[in-house]
Order: sequence, then structure tokens, then C-alpha cells
Amino acid sequence: MENSKLVSVLNDLVETSRDGATGFHTCAEGAKDSMLRAYFTTRAQSCNDAVRELNVEVLHHGGEPAEYGSVEGALRRAWINIRTAVTSNDDLAVLEECERAEDAALAAYRSALTEPLPDHVRTLVQKQFEGAKMNHERVRKLRDERKQAAAVAAS
Repeated sequence: MENSKLVSVLNDLVETSRDGATGFHTCAEGAKDSMLRAYFTTRAQSCNDAVRELNVEVLHHGGEPAEYGSVEGALRRAWINIRTAVTSNDDLAVLEECERAEDAALAAYRSALTEPLPDHVRTLVQKQFEGAKMNHERVRKLRDERKQAAAVAAS
């Protein structure tokens, strides 16, 4: 794979990871439950770690790391803020939006893994993809638990 193409693929993942870090931080601010706040804060740190790892590869391959997240990510964070404000910091709404954001992260990693990446880069991207899948599954589980609790409380 040509270095410029590889740098582009990696920078797409840098943007995705930056979006994730900011999104999880936003979710932490919007969550009422302290366990959720702690979980989201930990996930934000994991995304920041992913950015650092990806930036090393971008530099190694002669590129300049992306400095900001994507426009789509900024819009998603704005939606989290709006939805959180409208629902008075409803943890279920925060989890639902977080799951949508994780769907986008998984799609970005799946796309990157279709590229002919060098073995060491593929290993890194695969590891981060597995982490994103675990995040997604955990967020879905937390969301489902909140939905079930809300249904019980409503009946």
C-alpha cells in the first residue's frame, strides 16, 4: 500500500478515535449515574490512547496526524448535547446516542480492515476494532438494562 493511502486510512481512524474520545467525554458529562460517568470517562481515555497509537503509525509512514475529529463527529456530539438537554440528562437517551456513535466507529474500522494494510498496522487496527466492538456490546447491554428498568418503573 502506498504511504499516502495508508496515512489517509490511518488519519480516518484518528478522526474516528478523536470523535469517540470527545463523544464519550460528552456522554460522561450528560450521565446522571456515577457508574456510567466512570465507564464513559474510561472509554474516552481508551479512545485517546488509540489516537496516540495511530499517530505514531501516521508519523512512521511520513504523514501528518489529523488534528481534529470529523465534521460528522462534531454533529453527533451536538446531537448528544441537544438530546441530553431535552431529556434532562436521561441516561437511556445518552446510551442510545452513544450506541449510534459506536456503530459509526465500527463501520470506520471495518472499512480500514478491507484495505491492504501492512501486517503490523493491521494488527493494531484489528486490536482497536476489537476494543470498539467490546465498547459497542457494553453500551448496548447498559442501554438494554436501562430500557428494561424504565419499562418496569412504568408498569
